[in-house]
Amino acid sequence: MNDPLVARMRGFGTTIFAEMSALAVRTGSINLGQGFPDTDGPAAMLERAASAVREGHNQYPPGPGVPELRQAVSEHRKEHYGLAYDPDGEILVTVGATEAVAASVLALCEPGDEVIAFEPYYDSYAAAIALAGAVLRPVTLRPDGGRFTFDPAELRAAAGPRTRAILVNSPHNPTGTVLTRAELEEIAELCRERDLVAVTDEVYEHLTFDGVEHIPLATLPGMRERTVTISSAGKTFSVTGWKTGWVCAPPELVRAVQTVKQFLTFTAAAPWQLAVAHGLRHETEWVAALRDGLQAKRDRLSAGLAEAGFDVYRPAGTYFVQADIRPLGLSDGLAFTRDLPSLAGVVAIPTQVFYARPERGAHFVRFAFCKKDEVIDEAVHRLTRLGETEGDAE
Repeated sequence: MNDPLVARMRGFGTTIFAEMSALAVRTGSINLGQGFPDTDGPAAMLERAASAVREGHNQYPPGPGVPELRQAVSEHRKEHYGLAYDPDGEILVTVGATEAVAASVLALCEPGDEVIAFEPYYDSYAAAIALAGAVLRPVTLRPDGGRFTFDPAELRAAAGPRTRAILVNSPHNPTGTVLTRAELEEIAELCRERDLVAVTDEVYEHLTFDGVEHIPLATLPGMRERTVTISSAGKTFSVTGWKTGWVCAPPELVRAVQTVKQFLTFTAAAPWQLAVAHGLRHETEWVAALRDGLQAKRDRLSAGLAEAGFDVYRPAGTYFVQADIRPLGLSDGLAFTRDLPSLAGVVAIPTQVFYARPERGAHFVRFAFCKKDEVIDEAVHRLTRLGETEGDAE
């Protein structure tokens, strides 16, 4: 039988996260690849989920989401960013941010429409665009002054007559950059001029470091009415397995996304929604402590990677550090990360798989620091020994 998979998805295969996590299990390596914490979220929130199960919240909840969560999200956006969203009509609960992005792209893009996205990008973006029959127009983030940023001229050049939307991820996975107000204003100006819809992935909104501010694109003039804002509980509360996300947007955009979402998963699990509502309302101190702890872990891993011989880019947010492998005399991140478990017992992610043009990121590798200190220390110890061994061999 010929390959039954539709042609537009044949270039994707198994995600790099599944491949590398399986490699970690198979080799017994430390997994600094996939971005999930090795500790749980706030105890009271976990108990709220358990009690919701015991209380019988185990059948289909409303399609738009449990009212308690929609109200909590509405309160959260108002409190943190001054953005007012009606919980009845402007907020939709989804099965994580990945579904929210996919449903948004599928709802808003016709075949042949173009979607701008900043590369490197989270791998589901390209897949969602392909599923919609749309065309990805990448704009490359490049290091400049120790952080990754884009060239405004390249952004404008990427917009053509078929451009429908722009996908914006800040804080940004995998580079760890947090877009500045000036950068966001460049994006907003283009959206207003060209009548583009912005789909923003803000799942790391509360995980920024060194006092760096996360600015939602929807807060800029003229952007609330054309922005589909996406976030989730997974990163904020260290419950990535709950897959509970949400969309905030004007009613007509929410209706469009919900029309598609209802035929993907119909609705999201009720117990997690009730627990996340508790988290948004009562666990802000826990999240602040998480952020401070992650900042220290970032510094711990960054220092260790530098000692092991990598060039390290200090992230302003997220779970991830970008490391340049060229100082080690290497240039192929994919080959390096596939060999790394056998060489050092550590798993990382090759950043090049997040590019439409992989050669632009071939020398970058992503390491996750959302792990216990002792896990980070052991990984650094192993990587340092790898560098010493390679030095002796030379």
